[in-house]
Amino acid sequence: MKITKRRLLESGAAAFAASLFAPGSLAQQRTAAGAAGGDAWPTKPVRILVGFPAGASPDLAARAIAEPLSKILRQPVTVENKPGASGNLVADQVAKATDDHTIGALINGNLTIAKLLNPKLSFDPEKDFLPVGMIGTAPLVLVVSGNAPGKTAAELLLWTRNLSSSGKYGTPGVGTVGHLGMELIKSRAAITAQHKPYTGNPQVIAGLLAGEIQLALLPPGLALPHVKSGKIKAIGVTSPERSPLANELPTIRDADVRGADLEIWTALAAPAGMKPAAVAKLNAALVEVTSSPEVSQALLKTGWQAQPGTPDALAKRMRSDTARLGGVIIMKGIQSEG
Repeated sequence: MKITKRRLLESGAAAFAASLFAPGSLAQQRTAAGAAGGDAWPTKPVRILVGFPAGASPDLAARAIAEPLSKILRQPVTVENKPGASGNLVADQVAKATDDHTIGALINGNLTIAKLLNPKLSFDPEKDFLPVGMIGTAPLVLVVSGNAPGKTAAELLLWTRNLSSSGKYGTPGVGTVGHLGMELIKSRAAITAQHKPYTGNPQVIAGLLAGEIQLALLPPGLALPHVKSGKIKAIGVTSPERSPLANELPTIRDADVRGADLEIWTALAAPAGMKPAAVAKLNAALVEVTSSPEVSQALLKTGWQAQPGTPDALAKRMRSDTARLGGVIIMKGIQSEG
């Protein structure tokens, strides 16, 4: 079998991801180091730190679960917003917390590829966190200009392939999931459009509408109003299956783009030194909350599909996302200061 550069780089990223929560990892060693005192947890209010402003998607997810969690845990659960560096400032604070009552509602970038994008970061997703559980997931929508010819996903995808290097795709910044996801899709779909970073997704949409760029990956809540108005067109969602957040849209798999499945997600993570019994108790409460119809609907309204699950399931997701997107980072030499 021919060993290509892509296969070699992706295998390197996969090896890095495999080390996450491996039997010898620091996080697992700490988890195994005794759970004394966890049964009484929590003994005071629990803080959920969010690295984005109030009203941002991760903030809405955290607030949807905070009050229900407080009823189960019988302690106040507060949400504190500390925006900066795409959530990495909060990730660093959570990693360093020692009070057993500070956790983070962190996005996939913080818990997977952060150190690959910026080796200077003072926290390490592999060593400094214990996964608690997923809150919610969402696909991205691959969209193109409203004046793109064609109606079906296959026709629109063919148009993107014919843009050549003069075409541009927009993202909310270097190293974001929108950026890495587009590079992943480009590698799987023979698209050659070049990257044009913006400061946020609203600016990406403005660029699409103004004709500055021709395609982008956007959250459903931002993309669908413009798709429904006909101002932009959607090729499909990046999740493996159709999403309840965008039921009317096919997947990009339906347009024969394979190997580019991608979702954004928000999850609860604890410092690596938190007592294992406390983590287990928090996970049980989180699963109960996210499994309830009321919270599931609340999350759906804010752009998230509830994903109850175990810490092991979250750790597996962290490994798989690190391998997939880590390969893109290594192959393209992408670095971010965030």
